[in-house]
Amino acid sequence: MSRPIRFAICLVVAVIFVLPLYAMVVVAFTPRELVFDGGAGLWPQRWTTTNFRDLFTAFPVWRWFSNAVLVATVTTALSVTVNLAAGFALAKLQFVGRTAVLLVVLSTLMVPAQAVMIPQFELVAKMGLIGFFWAVILPSASTALGVFLARQFFVSVPDELLDAARLDGCGTWTMLRLVVLPLARPLIAVMVLLAFMTQWNEFLWPLITLRDPDLYTLPVALRFLQGQFDTDYGGLMAMALLSCVPLLVVFAALQRYFVAGFSRSGIR
Repeated sequence: MSRPIRFAICLVVAVIFVLPLYAMVVVAFTPRELVFDGGAGLWPQRWTTTNFRDLFTAFPVWRWFSNAVLVATVTTALSVTVNLAAGFALAKLQFVGRTAVLLVVLSTLMVPAQAVMIPQFELVAKMGLIGFFWAVILPSASTALGVFLARQFFVSVPDELLDAARLDGCGTWTMLRLVVLPLARPLIAVMVLLAFMTQWNEFLWPLITLRDPDLYTLPVALRFLQGQFDTDYGGLMAMALLSCVPLLVVFAALQRYFVAGFSRSGIR
């Protein structure tokens, strides 16, 4: 296909994906009375920031936002660290049962999260973590997809490079930290983005384990704006728009490594 045709196709696809985000922005900046009267079209009759002011006045939005940032950041750091170490071990270290361990890790991808939610809750409850952030963080400290991506990436690292590092006196951790990780920037970017996005959008598990509303994250706090008989759609879209900002910032910062990380991990 010629370049103009490809550009037109990409433009149409981009509009399709951007349209829901644009609709969310329009409703967030439309007065509440106009939303219920059908005045929230593709271009609102009157722009206002009342939804945001009412939202911050009625609810502890900044607390929920800081909770979400804290949980997502700590979970991402733990997940990336554990997945990188596990992926390197499965790719480059020789030990008995390595293939079996990899198969067990990959088999967990076929198990729905809802199937293990009850035993996982019982385990967290026995550890005394219910009602604390660690109840949300620790179950996501490692993921099968992250281990698989790291393993596939590290398989492509030449063994000769690692042998040269061993001849220079590097141990396993020193070799991983000084030799392998500098080559894995695209992989780290992909893992950070996936882990942060997954944890930031998590709803059901924080709702179950965080009993104090002051500990809620933004996705859980959105339910406060959904009533049985009335829903504040303007405030709901305002909070949803606020929750999208960190994801857009993280993706904008890491997007240059995103495609390279997936391609070098063997994902097509």
